[in-house]
Amino acid sequence: MTRLAIMLAILACVFASGTLCAQTTRPNVLFLVADDLCADLGCYGAPVKSPNIDKLASRSVRFDRAYCQYPLCGPTRCSLMSGLRPDTVGVVTNGLPVRHKLKDLVTLPQLFRQHGYFAARVGKIYHLGIPGQVGQPGPDDPQSWDYTFNPKGNEFPSLDDGDQVDPDPKNGQSFRHNLLKGDGHDQHDYQAADEAIRLLREHKDGPFFLSDGFIRPHVPEVAPRTFFDLYPLDQVALPDVPADERDHIPAIAFHNAKPDMGMTPQQCRESIRAYRAATSFMDAQLGRVVDELQKLGLADNTVITFIGDHGYSLGQHHAWQKMMLFDRVARVPMIICPPGGKPAAATTSLVESIDLYPTIAQLCGLTSPPAVQGKSMTDLLKDPSKPFKSAAYTQVNRANKGEGRSVRTDRWRYTEWTLTGGEKSAELYDERDDPNETKNLATAPDRADTVAQMKELLKEQRQ
Repeated sequence: MTRLAIMLAILACVFASGTLCAQTTRPNVLFLVADDLCADLGCYGAPVKSPNIDKLASRSVRFDRAYCQYPLCGPTRCSLMSGLRPDTVGVVTNGLPVRHKLKDLVTLPQLFRQHGYFAARVGKIYHLGIPGQVGQPGPDDPQSWDYTFNPKGNEFPSLDDGDQVDPDPKNGQSFRHNLLKGDGHDQHDYQAADEAIRLLREHKDGPFFLSDGFIRPHVPEVAPRTFFDLYPLDQVALPDVPADERDHIPAIAFHNAKPDMGMTPQQCRESIRAYRAATSFMDAQLGRVVDELQKLGLADNTVITFIGDHGYSLGQHHAWQKMMLFDRVARVPMIICPPGGKPAAATTSLVESIDLYPTIAQLCGLTSPPAVQGKSMTDLLKDPSKPFKSAAYTQVNRANKGEGRSVRTDRWRYTEWTLTGGEKSAELYDERDDPNETKNLATAPDRADTVAQMKELLKEQRQ
């Protein structure tokens, strides 16, 4: 062997050794997702008891204006996990796999698998019908994971388990709720936390990408009585909604034509209480997982992210649930804790759910596929005061009725609805002066220029 060949061999060994060393210290990822959770959390200023999420936020960057791309579980999760917009990934309804259109896309956990990470899914990450598909994989993506676990959970409590309200029932998808005895150990989210804790212990030497998907506060809202007791019913207030508000909003903007889904004011209070109880139950399970990560000494080398898949309406506009394009439904809670944490910080810069993919990848030294449409937020983690995006986009389909497309800027939200027959209607809200979106300014003569600018933004996004 020549001297040059020997030197090249030595250098190869050095680089190989360095690579191996880098692999053992690569950051882990703990990827936490809640189902149907709006930004009603203590750390966002809401009267909701979420001590564990609040604690996580105290050493993280909290994103105050983060927006999902589609206010429905299946489509928005496919966007989140692919870093692609709904039109690009081709999933605009529930029940479809992420590769429905793009067979060769690289999902976020798949990217980590390709770089030697152990990738695991516990609970709901892609779509899963609640409660009917609990314990099943749903339209999962096998290429994303080395290991999956589907908590069976008892999500069909009997009628004698507690108080209930079930307006307009359809397969449990209304505000049916139950107050249970015990600590909830037989529920999906408790079991998901148990399994995540087991995996943390088993794979503590890393590197790992562990995703834990909680199904609460998705309806039916099942939680132990102790969590309902946190919210005395006489202290639950209803949103203040102007009597004529719906007169100025296109009917297609609402996914349920009945104001308050036909619920009485008392039932509305009970439903808000149930949502908050289910949120606090989910928070307790998330806390168990994050606490275990810290006990194992892994926090200093783990990226922790927490996000809700989409927002949720709880009586605002006398509307409930999702599948709408109001700011409250498009906006999601998002928290990113870099390895080792950082002093609590918040940013009001506009970001989108698809931005989480390239951010997590960059924090771990990985390069996102060129097709990814999200933008890395790592600069915002360093300086939360920096501007980031000029607009955030959300869309929704109304089956055979039409579609809606919405754009949020620093001050405005503009939504354009197109019916199947071609008729159009619009909404324009001043988020600075009217954050509850009570005055639709889309036809106001003095806002014609604003509408034209927002129309152009929607047009640019679709090009």
